[in-house]
Amino acid sequence: MADLISGLPGALGPTTKGVPRRIRAQKVEEEPITKPGVAETAAESEPPFHFSLRPQEIARHLGRFVIGQAEAKKVLSVALCDHFQHVRLTEAGQTAPFYQKQNVLLLGPTGVGKTHLIRSAAELIGVPFVKADATKFSETGYVGGDVDDLIRDLYRRSGNNIRKAEHGIIYLDEVDKLATREPGSGRDVSGRGVQTNLLKLMEDAEVPLVSPNDMTGQLQAAMSAMRGGVPTKETLNTRHILFIVSGAFSGMEELVRRRLLATPPNEPQRRRTALSIDALLAQTTTADLIAYGLEPEFIGRLPVRVACHGLDEDDLFDVLRKSESSLIHQYERAFGAYGIAVEFRDDGLRSLAARAAQEGTGARGLMTVCEQVFRDFKFRLPSSRVKGFAVTESLVRDPASTLRKLLGLKQAR
Repeated sequence: MADLISGLPGALGPTTKGVPRRIRAQKVEEEPITKPGVAETAAESEPPFHFSLRPQEIARHLGRFVIGQAEAKKVLSVALCDHFQHVRLTEAGQTAPFYQKQNVLLLGPTGVGKTHLIRSAAELIGVPFVKADATKFSETGYVGGDVDDLIRDLYRRSGNNIRKAEHGIIYLDEVDKLATREPGSGRDVSGRGVQTNLLKLMEDAEVPLVSPNDMTGQLQAAMSAMRGGVPTKETLNTRHILFIVSGAFSGMEELVRRRLLATPPNEPQRRRTALSIDALLAQTTTADLIAYGLEPEFIGRLPVRVACHGLDEDDLFDVLRKSESSLIHQYERAFGAYGIAVEFRDDGLRSLAARAAQEGTGARGLMTVCEQVFRDFKFRLPSSRVKGFAVTESLVRDPASTLRKLLGLKQAR
């Protein structure tokens, strides 16, 4: 009677009462009270981290997709090999307690292949890769994102595999927009707060996989508390995550030029004032970056720095003709879907490159020019009998006349 009042399991009588004897005799495997988490189970089945690439192998791979930028490829290849060889040795038990992570800063104008370099390298190495713009983050996370979301995105990109995510690459673009030389533009805090929040992430931090502001995570914690359990907070360590940041740093060349003119001359002043933007960016120092508006602690966590040069007409021509990710393949597929063959001749590619160089937006200018040139072709030819055409200098110079000839239309007077 006391059991009935107390509600203890004994009040219900023997647990096997009323169960057929043959079923009662079957052995039932009881689950352990504490189950291993998903990350723990995955870690047991995951093979050890493997990395055997050499810097020249990475540089050759990058050369298949990005034209030029020889110095950037060299610096990036060495930094990647140093970092992932350290990760491999650490995973094998050879710890290096005083290792300094070689996070990378890329400077250079828009459209020169900065993102393409990092994405191609991440695909070669086989690690998760996340790209984000620095402008979308804020210090509090209420207006804009929280920088910890970068880590959570990397975790999702890894297929929710913590071990893979801890070897990933995070690429943060437009980091120059975090400079605090000018007043804020409406965000709740300045870029200085975002820089401060990134400091710990770029070295060694434990980031919870569920955001405190995530409603789903809060509901899961509440349900666990209702069942009398203690919610476990899975975290991801950033010790082996490589951070690569980049920006156009517009106006940096003027800071460098003024510094060079103010220092004791090692060469004639006329030569120093005649330096190109690419040459000036290549001489950027820590002091220049601080004068630009970035925090010293933030810059200190980016020891590897390299400037990407702008693309001229010859570079853009090579981008079209030699790169495996050339834009012309996209147009070949677009027209090929309608049974139309396209032949890109060198004089046509040269003309496209010349027009794109005038845009001043690097390789992105190629898309702008190609859309202007081929817009009417993509609209008219799929409904015509035309089965192929060649892209020549005359087509790029006067697309309308070439299209009329292909369609057999008379010249309008």
